Amino acid sequence: MKIDRLLGILSVLLQKETATAPELAEQFEVSRRTINRDVEALCKAGIPVMTRQGAGGGISIMENYKFNRALLTSTEMRDILAGLRGLDSINGTNRYGQLMEKLSAGSSDFLTGGQSVLIDLSSWYKESLAPKIELLQQAIDNRLEVCFCYFSPNGESERTIEPFYLLFRWSSWYVWGYCRLRGDFRMFKLNRMDGLRLSGRTFPARAVPLPGSGSSAVFPGAVKARILFDAVCKWRLMEEYGPESFREQPDGRLLFERSFRNREYLVTWLMGFRDKALLLGPEDVQQELLEAFQKVKERYEGTV
Repeated sequence: MKIDRLLGILSVLLQKETATAPELAEQFEVSRRTINRDVEALCKAGIPVMTRQGAGGGISIMENYKFNRALLTSTEMRDILAGLRGLDSINGTNRYGQLMEKLSAGSSDFLTGGQSVLIDLSSWYKESLAPKIELLQQAIDNRLEVCFCYFSPNGESERTIEPFYLLFRWSSWYVWGYCRLRGDFRMFKLNRMDGLRLSGRTFPARAVPLPGSGSSAVFPGAVKARILFDAVCKWRLMEEYGPESFREQPDGRLLFERSFRNREYLVTWLMGFRDKALLLGPEDVQQELLEAFQKVKERYEGTV
Protein backbone atom coordinates (compact mmCIF):
# COMPACT_ATOMS: atom_id res chain seq x y z
CA MET A 1 0.00 0.00 0.00
CA LYS A 2 1.16 3.52 -0.79
CA ILE A 3 0.69 4.87 2.74
CA ASP A 4 2.84 2.02 4.14
CA ARG A 5 5.57 2.80 1.61
CA LEU A 6 5.44 6.54 2.38
CA LEU A 7 5.84 5.86 6.10
CA GLY A 8 8.66 3.43 5.29
CA ILE A 9 10.49 6.01 3.17
CA LEU A 10 10.01 8.63 5.90
CA SER A 11 11.45 6.22 8.48
CA VAL A 12 14.53 5.60 6.29
CA LEU A 13 15.11 9.31 5.75
CA LEU A 14 14.78 10.07 9.45
CA GLN A 15 17.49 7.51 10.21
CA LYS A 16 19.89 8.25 7.33
CA GLU A 17 21.35 11.57 6.26
CA THR A 18 20.90 10.75 2.59
CA ALA A 19 19.38 7.95 0.52
CA THR A 20 19.40 7.63 -3.25
CA ALA A 21 16.35 6.95 -5.39
CA PRO A 22 17.82 3.64 -6.68
CA GLU A 23 18.41 2.49 -3.08
CA LEU A 24 14.85 3.29 -2.07
CA ALA A 25 13.44 1.74 -5.24
CA GLU A 26 15.30 -1.51 -4.54
CA GLN A 27 14.35 -1.57 -0.87
CA PHE A 28 10.63 -1.02 -1.51
CA GLU A 29 10.57 -2.99 -4.78
CA VAL A 30 9.15 -0.21 -6.93
CA SER A 31 10.45 1.90 -9.82
CA ARG A 32 12.51 5.09 -9.46
CA ARG A 33 9.60 6.98 -10.97
CA THR A 34 7.36 5.73 -8.14
CA ILE A 35 9.92 6.87 -5.56
CA ASN A 36 10.00 10.32 -7.15
CA ARG A 37 6.19 10.52 -6.92
CA ASP A 38 6.39 9.41 -3.28
CA VAL A 39 8.89 12.18 -2.52
CA GLU A 40 6.49 14.70 -4.06
CA ALA A 41 3.67 13.32 -1.90
CA LEU A 42 5.79 13.71 1.25
CA CYS A 43 6.57 17.32 0.32
CA LYS A 44 2.86 18.04 -0.18
CA ALA A 45 2.24 16.60 3.29
CA GLY A 46 4.49 19.30 4.73
CA ILE A 47 7.65 17.25 5.23
CA PRO A 48 10.69 19.18 3.89
CA VAL A 49 12.27 16.50 1.67
CA MET A 50 15.20 17.75 -0.41
CA THR A 51 16.88 16.24 -3.46
CA ARG A 52 20.45 16.99 -4.59
CA GLN A 53 21.95 15.98 -7.91
CA GLY A 54 25.50 14.83 -8.64
CA ALA A 55 28.14 13.01 -6.64
CA GLY A 56 27.23 12.77 -2.97
CA GLY A 57 23.67 13.80 -3.73
CA GLY A 58 20.43 12.06 -3.04
CA ILE A 59 17.21 12.41 -1.08
CA SER A 60 17.24 13.79 2.46
CA ILE A 61 15.17 15.65 5.03
CA MET A 62 16.03 19.25 5.79
CA GLU A 63 18.55 19.55 8.61
CA ASN A 64 17.14 20.26 12.09
CA TYR A 65 13.66 19.12 11.02
CA LYS A 66 11.66 17.66 13.91
CA PHE A 67 9.13 14.90 13.33
CA ASN A 68 5.55 16.17 13.24
CA ARG A 69 3.53 14.21 15.75
CA ALA A 70 0.38 14.96 13.73
CA LEU A 71 1.26 11.89 11.65
CA LEU A 72 0.38 9.81 14.75
CA THR A 73 -2.69 9.82 16.94
CA SER A 74 -2.34 10.90 20.56
CA THR A 75 -2.89 7.29 21.69
CA GLU A 76 -0.17 6.02 19.36
CA MET A 77 2.21 8.73 20.57
CA ARG A 78 1.57 7.86 24.24
CA ASP A 79 2.27 4.18 23.52
CA ILE A 80 5.53 5.07 21.77
CA LEU A 81 6.67 7.32 24.59
CA ALA A 82 5.81 4.72 27.24
CA GLY A 83 7.98 2.23 25.39
CA LEU A 84 10.84 4.72 25.09
CA ARG A 85 10.70 5.45 28.82
CA GLY A 86 10.95 1.71 29.43
CA LEU A 87 14.09 1.50 27.28
CA ASP A 88 15.70 4.34 29.24
CA SER A 89 15.00 2.46 32.48
CA ILE A 90 17.35 -0.32 31.36
CA ASN A 91 20.56 1.64 31.59
CA GLY A 92 19.66 4.96 33.22
CA THR A 93 20.76 7.02 30.22
CA ASN A 94 18.68 9.74 28.60
CA ARG A 95 19.28 8.50 25.05
CA TYR A 96 15.66 7.59 24.44
CA GLY A 97 14.47 10.60 26.41
CA GLN A 98 16.16 12.79 23.82
CA LEU A 99 14.30 10.90 21.10
CA MET A 100 11.08 11.45 23.06
CA GLU A 101 11.68 15.19 22.97
CA LYS A 102 12.05 15.10 19.19
CA LEU A 103 8.89 13.05 18.73
CA SER A 104 6.81 15.18 21.05
CA ALA A 105 8.20 18.58 20.07
CA GLY A 106 5.65 21.31 20.65
CA SER A 107 3.48 19.24 22.95
CA SER A 108 4.88 19.20 26.47
CA ASP A 109 1.85 17.38 27.85
CA PHE A 110 3.24 14.16 26.39
CA LEU A 111 6.34 14.52 28.51
CA THR A 112 4.63 15.47 31.75
CA GLY A 113 1.19 14.59 33.01
CA GLY A 114 -0.24 13.11 29.82
CA GLN A 115 1.15 9.62 30.42
CA SER A 116 -0.90 6.94 32.16
CA VAL A 117 1.39 3.96 31.36
CA LEU A 118 4.84 3.74 32.96
CA ILE A 119 7.19 0.88 32.09
CA ASP A 120 10.25 0.15 34.23
CA LEU A 121 12.49 -2.61 32.85
CA SER A 122 15.31 -2.05 35.33
CA SER A 123 16.35 -4.60 37.96
CA TRP A 124 18.44 -5.00 41.10
CA TYR A 125 21.33 -5.91 38.77
CA LYS A 126 21.17 -2.68 36.80
CA GLU A 127 24.85 -1.79 37.18
CA SER A 128 26.02 -5.12 35.75
CA LEU A 129 23.21 -5.52 33.20
CA ALA A 130 23.55 -2.17 31.44
CA PRO A 131 27.06 -2.79 30.03
CA LYS A 132 26.01 -6.29 28.86
CA ILE A 133 22.97 -4.93 27.06
CA GLU A 134 25.04 -2.20 25.41
CA LEU A 135 27.69 -4.65 24.24
CA LEU A 136 25.12 -7.16 22.96
CA GLN A 137 23.29 -4.44 21.04
CA GLN A 138 26.59 -3.50 19.40
CA ALA A 139 27.28 -7.15 18.57
CA ILE A 140 23.80 -7.70 17.09
CA ASP A 141 23.94 -4.52 14.99
CA ASN A 142 27.38 -5.38 13.57
CA ARG A 143 26.99 -9.20 13.45
CA LEU A 144 29.88 -9.80 15.87
CA GLU A 145 30.39 -13.00 17.86
CA VAL A 146 30.48 -12.70 21.65
CA CYS A 147 32.21 -14.91 24.20
CA PHE A 148 31.41 -15.38 27.89
CA CYS A 149 31.48 -17.78 30.81
CA TYR A 150 28.00 -19.16 31.49
CA PHE A 151 26.79 -20.45 34.86
CA SER A 152 23.99 -23.05 34.86
CA PRO A 153 22.78 -25.86 37.13
CA ASN A 154 25.06 -28.19 35.15
CA GLY A 155 28.15 -26.12 35.93
CA GLU A 156 30.25 -23.45 34.24
CA SER A 157 31.11 -23.44 30.55
CA GLU A 158 32.79 -21.12 28.05
CA ARG A 159 30.41 -20.14 25.26
CA THR A 160 30.71 -18.35 21.94
CA ILE A 161 27.47 -17.30 20.27
CA GLU A 162 26.13 -15.37 17.32
CA PRO A 163 23.64 -13.01 19.04
CA PHE A 164 20.40 -12.09 17.28
CA TYR A 165 17.81 -10.88 19.80
CA LEU A 166 17.69 -9.29 23.24
CA LEU A 167 14.54 -10.29 25.13
CA PHE A 168 12.92 -9.16 28.36
CA ARG A 169 10.92 -12.21 29.45
CA TRP A 170 9.96 -13.88 32.74
CA SER A 171 11.11 -10.69 34.55
CA SER A 172 14.69 -11.14 33.31
CA TRP A 173 16.89 -10.23 30.35
CA TYR A 174 18.01 -12.89 27.86
CA VAL A 175 19.93 -13.08 24.60
CA TRP A 176 18.86 -15.47 21.84
CA GLY A 177 21.67 -16.67 19.62
CA TYR A 178 23.39 -19.51 17.82
CA CYS A 179 25.66 -21.37 20.26
CA ARG A 180 28.89 -22.72 18.79
CA LEU A 181 29.25 -25.31 21.56
CA ARG A 182 25.77 -26.80 21.10
CA GLY A 183 25.47 -26.22 17.37
CA ASP A 184 21.96 -24.83 17.81
CA PHE A 185 20.01 -21.77 18.91
CA ARG A 186 19.88 -21.21 22.66
CA MET A 187 18.57 -18.67 25.19
CA PHE A 188 21.07 -17.27 27.68
CA LYS A 189 20.17 -15.33 30.82
CA LEU A 190 22.28 -12.18 31.12
CA ASN A 191 22.58 -12.47 34.91
CA ARG A 192 24.34 -15.82 34.46
CA MET A 193 26.92 -14.46 32.03
CA ASP A 194 30.37 -13.32 33.16
CA GLY A 195 33.32 -11.92 31.24
CA LEU A 196 31.18 -10.94 28.28
CA ARG A 197 33.35 -9.72 25.41
CA LEU A 198 33.49 -9.39 21.63
CA SER A 199 35.44 -12.18 19.96
CA GLY A 200 36.61 -9.93 17.13
CA ARG A 201 35.02 -12.23 14.54
CA THR A 202 31.98 -11.50 12.42
CA PHE A 203 29.40 -14.08 11.42
CA PRO A 204 27.42 -14.44 8.18
CA ALA A 205 23.72 -13.83 7.88
CA ARG A 206 21.61 -16.93 8.54
CA ALA A 207 17.95 -17.88 8.85
CA VAL A 208 17.06 -17.23 12.48
CA PRO A 209 14.03 -18.83 14.15
CA LEU A 210 12.24 -16.57 16.58
CA PRO A 211 12.34 -17.74 20.20
CA GLY A 212 9.02 -19.38 21.06
CA SER A 213 6.84 -18.45 23.98
CA GLY A 214 6.81 -21.92 25.54
CA SER A 215 9.61 -23.11 27.81
CA SER A 216 10.29 -26.18 25.66
CA ALA A 217 11.05 -23.90 22.71
CA VAL A 218 13.90 -22.13 24.47
CA PHE A 219 14.93 -24.59 27.16
CA PRO A 220 15.54 -28.01 25.55
CA GLY A 221 14.67 -30.96 27.76
CA ALA A 222 11.98 -29.11 29.70
CA VAL A 223 10.39 -31.12 32.54
CA LYS A 224 6.61 -31.57 32.57
CA ALA A 225 5.32 -31.53 36.15
CA ARG A 226 1.95 -32.28 37.79
CA ILE A 227 1.57 -30.73 41.25
CA LEU A 228 -1.21 -30.42 43.84
CA PHE A 229 -1.10 -27.20 45.81
CA ASP A 230 -3.00 -26.27 48.97
CA ALA A 231 -5.59 -23.56 48.40
CA VAL A 232 -3.47 -21.02 50.34
CA CYS A 233 -0.98 -21.07 47.42
CA LYS A 234 -3.50 -19.71 44.92
CA TRP A 235 -2.21 -16.13 45.16
CA ARG A 236 1.30 -17.21 44.24
CA LEU A 237 0.19 -19.34 41.29
CA MET A 238 -1.94 -16.42 40.09
CA GLU A 239 1.01 -14.03 40.37
CA GLU A 240 3.61 -16.27 38.71
CA TYR A 241 1.64 -18.21 36.11
CA GLY A 242 -1.91 -16.84 35.87
CA PRO A 243 -5.38 -18.28 36.51
CA GLU A 244 -5.19 -20.72 33.57
CA SER A 245 -2.24 -22.55 35.13
CA PHE A 246 -4.31 -24.52 37.66
CA ARG A 247 -7.69 -26.24 38.11
CA GLU A 248 -9.49 -26.23 41.44
CA GLN A 249 -10.28 -29.74 42.69
CA PRO A 250 -13.35 -30.91 44.69
CA ASP A 251 -11.31 -30.88 47.92
CA GLY A 252 -10.20 -27.28 47.31
CA ARG A 253 -6.65 -28.11 46.27
CA LEU A 254 -5.22 -26.79 43.01
CA LEU A 255 -3.98 -29.10 40.23
CA PHE A 256 -1.09 -27.41 38.46
CA GLU A 257 0.46 -28.74 35.22
CA ARG A 258 3.33 -27.05 33.47
CA SER A 259 6.68 -27.57 31.75
CA PHE A 260 9.72 -26.23 33.61
CA ARG A 261 13.01 -25.20 32.11
CA ASN A 262 15.00 -27.83 34.01
CA ARG A 263 14.88 -30.17 37.01
CA GLU A 264 17.03 -27.97 39.23
CA TYR A 265 14.68 -25.03 38.86
CA LEU A 266 11.61 -27.19 39.50
CA VAL A 267 13.06 -28.73 42.68
CA THR A 268 14.19 -25.35 44.02
CA TRP A 269 10.83 -23.77 43.23
CA LEU A 270 8.88 -26.55 44.95
CA MET A 271 11.02 -26.42 48.09
CA GLY A 272 9.88 -22.83 48.52
CA PHE A 273 6.33 -24.09 49.13
CA ARG A 274 7.49 -26.45 51.91
CA ASP A 275 4.57 -28.75 52.86
CA LYS A 276 1.96 -26.89 50.80
CA ALA A 277 2.76 -28.70 47.52
CA LEU A 278 2.63 -32.36 46.45
CA LEU A 279 4.54 -33.34 43.31
CA LEU A 280 2.58 -36.06 41.45
CA GLY A 281 5.14 -36.56 38.72
CA PRO A 282 7.57 -37.22 37.23
CA GLU A 283 8.76 -39.90 39.66
CA ASP A 284 12.48 -39.21 39.23
CA VAL A 285 11.93 -35.58 40.29
CA GLN A 286 9.90 -36.82 43.27
CA GLN A 287 12.93 -38.82 44.37
CA GLU A 288 15.25 -35.86 43.84
CA LEU A 289 12.95 -33.68 45.94
CA LEU A 290 12.90 -36.25 48.75
CA GLU A 291 16.70 -36.43 48.72
CA ALA A 292 16.93 -32.64 48.80
CA PHE A 293 14.68 -32.39 51.87
CA GLN A 294 16.60 -35.22 53.55
CA LYS A 295 19.89 -33.39 53.06
CA VAL A 296 18.36 -30.22 54.51
CA LYS A 297 17.13 -32.24 57.52
CA GLU A 298 20.58 -33.77 58.05
CA ARG A 299 22.25 -30.39 57.86
CA TYR A 300 20.06 -28.91 60.59
CA GLU A 301 20.04 -31.93 62.90
CA GLY A 302 21.90 -31.19 66.10
CA THR A 303 22.00 -27.44 65.46
CA VAL A 304 18.66 -26.57 67.08
